[in-house]
Amino acid sequence: MPSSKPIDGMGATAKVASGSRALRVLDLVDDEVAPHAPRARPAYVPTLERTQGQPPPIAANGGLSYMSFDRAGDAGTAAALADALAESKRGEAQRVIDMIDNAPPGGIETRWGVGFRGYDECMAYIRANGIEAPEGGLALPLRYTVCERPSYSVVPSNALWRDPARADLAQILRHSAEDTEAAPELYFPQVMRDARRMGEYYTGLSPNTPECMNRLGVSLAYLESRCSNFYDSAEVERVFYPEIEKLLMEFFPGATDALVYNHDVFDRDYTGDRSEDQGAKDPGVNTQYANIVHNDLNDNSGRVRCRELLTRNLRNFGRAQHYTEAEADAKMSRRFMSINLAKPMETVEQFPFVLCAWPSFADQPYITNYRIYDDRVGETTRFTYRPTHEWYWFPQQKRNEVSMLKCYDSVTDGSVARWSFHTACIDPTAPADARCRKNVVVRSFVFF
Repeated sequence: MPSSKPIDGMGATAKVASGSRALRVLDLVDDEVAPHAPRARPAYVPTLERTQGQPPPIAANGGLSYMSFDRAGDAGTAAALADALAESKRGEAQRVIDMIDNAPPGGIETRWGVGFRGYDECMAYIRANGIEAPEGGLALPLRYTVCERPSYSVVPSNALWRDPARADLAQILRHSAEDTEAAPELYFPQVMRDARRMGEYYTGLSPNTPECMNRLGVSLAYLESRCSNFYDSAEVERVFYPEIEKLLMEFFPGATDALVYNHDVFDRDYTGDRSEDQGAKDPGVNTQYANIVHNDLNDNSGRVRCRELLTRNLRNFGRAQHYTEAEADAKMSRRFMSINLAKPMETVEQFPFVLCAWPSFADQPYITNYRIYDDRVGETTRFTYRPTHEWYWFPQQKRNEVSMLKCYDSVTDGSVARWSFHTACIDPTAPADARCRKNVVVRSFVFF
């Protein structure tokens, strides 16, 4: 049974910081932050373009992009490092983790519902309470954050980790990351619907249509790929990228251009070299699945990532882009979307990729996670649990089925889905010897 008293701090919306705070903190730690070489062009600062009716995000600096704090062409990375250090010293995430650890045995009451520390404990609750799914669906635990605070991660490729002059700062941030490996997260019971039966939930709506993407942020396409080795990044770029770009152009009426710009390979059982090599456009192989509810982009990063690709060709594994600022302005003045596409290498038996429909969380604030690189600050998002979230999966997804999810849409008037959020999960109905998912995920922009 759940504990009767809600844990303090889980569910109280965090206050966002003022725009000047990052610079004040930066002044305090300036000696610990290395300077960056200036860029020739001024920083591109996106306007925070929230969806009509959506509440403000739970974010640093009132939701401003860190590009707003660009110093000598560093894209705001110094300010982000300063805020990461301040957040680490504040210790709010660790405080929530400690409260979870010290809570009585059993379910933990949060303002959103009963959560559980472990998958098995949540699964036992589902079975004990007779939570059932519709035909083709699943009732299962999904992992959500329970800390409504912006969070920071310094990516492994950041030079900070190898800079002797910043060893003290690296040690603080590394210690903070190690402390929060458990993370302020809990498992919550959810129901998964079979996305191939979409027409049963939305009359006449097929998952194989752009209308489904417009309404829900998810859809399904088909592709018989000529790529023979998805572990060979050069072949994936040469063969698979153009195939996906062609698929996108055919799938979305009115599309004028599609750009696939990177990919990831997931295989838990892979035993070869998994090393990432950004210089060689090789993402390596991921042997862990992202099993926290999240989205890859948000109001800021959707525009910033697009601009980086068009004008700077930054971290682009695909076709080189050489747009001028004016040409990028014109291209981005029209509608554009970011779409992730996941294609299995073989039928998915375990750790399926699952998607949440936009209408079920359109009025919910997202929580920003900042990813600090040497030359940019990425923004991804997390979400707290709601029992009304509408989850979908494609049972036994086949190798010619490509699940598609929207990570960003520039249309903000509420007429279309802005994004979906997603995660990986454990299928409790799969046999014990089920093979873990092997798939390739590509990221793209589609322009209209």
